[in-house]
Amino acid sequence: MRASLIQIAVDPDESVDSRRQRAASLVRAQAGADLVVLPELWPVGAFAYESFATEAEPLEGPTYEAMAKAASDAGVWLHAGSIVERDADGALYNTSLVFSPAGELARAYRKIHRFGFDKGEAVLMAAGTELVTVALPDATLGLATCYDLRFPELFRGLVDAGADTLVIAAGWPERRRAHWTLLARARAVENQSYVLAVGCSGTHGGVPQAGHSLVVDPWGEVLAQAGPDEEILTVDLDPTKPAETRDQFPALKDRVLGLPAPR
Repeated sequence: MRASLIQIAVDPDESVDSRRQRAASLVRAQAGADLVVLPELWPVGAFAYESFATEAEPLEGPTYEAMAKAASDAGVWLHAGSIVERDADGALYNTSLVFSPAGELARAYRKIHRFGFDKGEAVLMAAGTELVTVALPDATLGLATCYDLRFPELFRGLVDAGADTLVIAAGWPERRRAHWTLLARARAVENQSYVLAVGCSGTHGGVPQAGHSLVVDPWGEVLAQAGPDEEILTVDLDPTKPAETRDQFPALKDRVLGLPAPR
């Protein structure tokens, strides 16, 4: 399975519409990949809190339309990163969108863990409540967004739901870049899953972004890592490796605490 991670630069001097069209072009350029992934809140910027309300859009808004068309044009599964979604009641959510190669919405995931410690996203946005997986022909994706990465129980729930490839779309700050790499590798090792962690580059809301998107295999080995600037990582993944790893080193079978409730 060929995966392409688009570490797009978020520049406050570039309009949202211009970046939306540029992102669509970058997705189309990945024709031949199986899966393409964009970062968190790339249309507006994960720390551009003052723009959340003005740039919020309905689920099937302009970003949805542009990304659905790009997925269809490229013939790829597209994790289109996340948008500021405004629902019918006016609540805002940090919502990720996954499209099929036909350009149809496969699943949407509303971020569960909101960042900000009673500021920013934590007070401006509502929290999602549902773990979300997406079945592709060669993998089952488990979806997470940025701050979610710090909560291992979420990922264990995704694995229990069948995920073997964990996708984290993020707007991670440069000042905590060491945590980004460490936690991405930890989630891969403890869940014996691929981790595709894609962040933004650039600066928005006055916060320099970490970049350094990375792909980690189920043994915790970093297969590819970007630098600080806009970059596209393309990696070929062996879809049999998570199952083989879990068979060779059956740590998940030895779990005692936190097991799913009997049915």
